[in-house]
Amino acid sequence: MKIVSLCKPESSCCPVVKISDERVEIGEKDNICVLTKSEWEALKQKMLSREL
Repeated sequence: MKIVSLCKPESSCCPVVKISDERVEIGEKDNICVLTKSEWEALKQKMLSREL
């Protein structure tokens, strides 16, 4: 599993992206969004192409 922290030093929240073979979790503590790998790839493509 790959884990990427999205923390800013001045921020009190610390969301993370956890990428496993089956799914991707985005969020923090009690606020998590779970995506399938295909949903994650679609989201990533839209962000890279600046659709979002």
